[in-house]
Amino acid sequence: MHDVIIVGGGPAGLNAALILGRCRRDVLLCDAGEPRNAVSPRTWGVFTRDGTPPLDLRTQAREDLARYPNVEHRAVAVAGARRGDEGFSVELADGRRETTRKLILATGLHQALPSVEGFDTYWGHGVHSCPYCDGYEHRDHPLVAYAYGEAARGMALELTAWSRDVTLCTDAHATPLSDPDRERLGRHHIRIVETAIRRLEGDGRQPQRLVFADGATLPCHAVFLMPMPCEPSDLITQLGCDLTHKGVVPTGEYETTNVPGLFVAGDASRRVQFAVVAAAEGAMAAFAVNTELLREDTA
Repeated sequence: MHDVIIVGGGPAGLNAALILGRCRRDVLLCDAGEPRNAVSPRTWGVFTRDGTPPLDLRTQAREDLARYPNVEHRAVAVAGARRGDEGFSVELADGRRETTRKLILATGLHQALPSVEGFDTYWGHGVHSCPYCDGYEHRDHPLVAYAYGEAARGMALELTAWSRDVTLCTDAHATPLSDPDRERLGRHHIRIVETAIRRLEGDGRQPQRLVFADGATLPCHAVFLMPMPCEPSDLITQLGCDLTHKGVVPTGEYETTNVPGLFVAGDASRRVQFAVVAAAEGAMAAFAVNTELLREDTA
């Protein structure tokens, strides 16, 4: 039986494995190799690694783990998991089964995109979910806040930190903008377009314009999406984790969940979805796992 199995080899999973490796725990890290940020050319906002390609970060992290013989990395997906009396049983996609005292899910989320032609083409290269991560690269260019409902006003105003040329596009969705909301957006020179979007056009590398159902066009260097519904890993639902209405796990202190012995770190948990935050959550989960193991071993 392993001390801990970690599912997911992104920033959260890799940093959890590093901390637990240094605690001399028997660690199995399982990674399917399908990161959510695979389409992103750079990872921004990471201390000493600002602008590093995501694949390079993962490669360096695995090289760091190689110095700890008690950490095993397997390039394999996890097909299922269940909790038993003494820990967890994990079924790997290659048919093998492993058991573990503690389990960390660092599986991230599956990002849903609006069904607008061109959004998938430019996902990660001009269509983004986080202005904190990608806004700086589009500074002072025409930006679009794709948002509706109660999130619309705040999303549009947020983008003014990166550009004074901001348009709120609701894509014909119902958006309860009050007269004071509209007046406030107007004060900050934010245009409001409530027509349905037909497609996003560009040169293959960079978006250039939005085309609307009525034939009108709008210059656009980048589209930032309001928080969209995300799908958690099947493992999270299999194991009985609570979920918020946004599809993330409402983790407690040190990334604990409502399931004893199970921790969720990274984008699948409740905090902001930054790479550096995911890594910190992995470290906190590792600290909690080691603390629980110590408590059990010395009882």
